[in-house]
Amino acid sequence: MAHLLEVENLKQYFPIRTGFFRKIPLKAVDDVSFHIDEGETLGLVGESGCGKTTVGRSILHLYKPTGGTVRYRGEAINEDNIQAHRRQMQVVFQDPYSSLNPRMTVSDIVGEALDIHKLYGSRTERTERINELLQLVGLNADHARRYAHEFSGGQRQRIGIARALAVMPEFIVCDEPVSALDVSIQAQVINTFEELQQRLGLAYLFIAHDLMVVKHISHRIAVMYLGKIVETAGSSELINHPAHPYTRSLISAIPIPDPDTARTRTRIVLEGDVPSPLNVPSGCSFRTRCPFATEQCAVETPQLEDIGAGHQAACWNLDKIP
Repeated sequence: MAHLLEVENLKQYFPIRTGFFRKIPLKAVDDVSFHIDEGETLGLVGESGCGKTTVGRSILHLYKPTGGTVRYRGEAINEDNIQAHRRQMQVVFQDPYSSLNPRMTVSDIVGEALDIHKLYGSRTERTERINELLQLVGLNADHARRYAHEFSGGQRQRIGIARALAVMPEFIVCDEPVSALDVSIQAQVINTFEELQQRLGLAYLFIAHDLMVVKHISHRIAVMYLGKIVETAGSSELINHPAHPYTRSLISAIPIPDPDTARTRTRIVLEGDVPSPLNVPSGCSFRTRCPFATEQCAVETPQLEDIGAGHQAACWNLDKIP
């Protein structure tokens, strides 16, 4: 069965000037591969600056990839056909405040995509479609005449979701869509994403920091560190049986509501800071913070290897980690 989206060896380098004439590449995304099937959610997690958002934007060609291939339904995406794929692939941005034009009404914000792709026959049909989209995300037709500043953060994010749905896409990049919202509102927006997925058969790349949020909404999870995917597995499998030392550290930081259980758990604290993507360590990029690093880690870069149950990890010392 062919995958809906296939990403192979994706690279995104940004040239950084370090002198009058010298430029060095900032490796924001370095050789990332994964796939997403129809109706599936892949969660992408990692520390700030690891390249999660850049992966999403490179897939959509908001950034032109430095290297690698992105295929949608088997067709490689490039500058010649990206406009045709815009209808199938959309994005919901992180900040519901800055991602909406304050000078446009909700009707204009949601209807802009309809105008660009000419998806209506008359003004009446356009209005009906906008009202339908607003109702789909939990708003009503009266909201169409208002401006973005008149809404709460959760409502603004719903407007952003309606805008993404306007062209009837099959795949949406959700770029930390709940991180700027209150916890109670986060739950409502996540439920909206799940309801839309069940109703419309959408596939998501769900980018977030919160592992428990990602576990709740995702079918599979991929963990990124310094531009590379270091582990991927089914949602429950990864949370319950993490293999990579970095993933174990992230999971050990998840708060547990039961005090008795929390007291018995060992917190894995990483030493040192995340290296700069301008000067990535040789071999395994995580070795400078890993308590299990060996000489091999400094020389050879580990690749993702299958360790069973659809679980993959990139580490030379998986068999030595207790």
